[in-house]
Amino acid sequence: MAFEPPQRLVRALGESAPDGDDWVERLPETAEQAVALRELTVERVQVPGGRSSLVVLVRRADGTPAVLKLAPARARPESERAALAHWEGRGAVQLLEPAVAEGVLLLERLHPDVSVRSLPEAKALLEAAGALRRLWVEPPDDHVFETVAERTGRQASVMRGASAEVAGLVSAALEARESLLAAPPEERLLHGTFRQSKVLSGVRSPWLAVGPDPVVGECAFDLARLVRDRVEDLIASPSGAATTRRRIKRLAESLEVDQERLRGWTLFRAVESGVRALRVGRPKDAELLLEFAGWL
Repeated sequence: MAFEPPQRLVRALGESAPDGDDWVERLPETAEQAVALRELTVERVQVPGGRSSLVVLVRRADGTPAVLKLAPARARPESERAALAHWEGRGAVQLLEPAVAEGVLLLERLHPDVSVRSLPEAKALLEAAGALRRLWVEPPDDHVFETVAERTGRQASVMRGASAEVAGLVSAALEARESLLAAPPEERLLHGTFRQSKVLSGVRSPWLAVGPDPVVGECAFDLARLVRDRVEDLIASPSGAATTRRRIKRLAESLEVDQERLRGWTLFRAVESGVRALRVGRPKDAELLLEFAGWL
């Protein structure tokens, strides 16, 4: 079959590498080779799919359903592989093979169209938080995962070049980062990009996390992205700011995370995402994120 990359993927990769590379052009051939090597039967490409990888629903030679995932090096697929191997299916999708080719992962098949986001908001937050808790384990002694300090340091460098109109929020976010990094309370392996849509329904467990961009650091950093889930609904609500404050309090208490540290990382991550959205030409997304950050 033809492995046509979904337009969502093409657009997102264009934003992350505006000068381009040939990964997308080589993708059909790479996918064909990966399928042939593993003797897989292709069912369909997942559409609209993600923003950093091609996801193909397949069956193995014995008929077992699986997922073939192909991602460019800048999406750090080998870091994802290492994290999934360390979790061994506890709270996350199961890795089905060791490294065969860089950027190609064969994974357990979950229900790709059923995420926690399909639940009512309160239930979705509860289930997502429960899934996230299981991922927070000690990293391997010899790990090579990026740290929160390293990742946010790269992001902070870019944020300093933001336009004057967002200078106040950027300054507050950068100050929060410096304070938070001064005395991190723990060091855990984190999902890195956790949100409701990253938790899918499974067979061996009701909900399992997918698509990590793993990082090592404190748990509040991981939880911060979940705080702003469904941000468009929060902004549209007249009680959005109050709801956000209650959400921070509820999540912090349920996962035993310091409330102020969660607020600080939520601020940093929202501003960083908003500045990035401005930079790549998504002004509507930027407006939502920066208004949300202003509540914090």
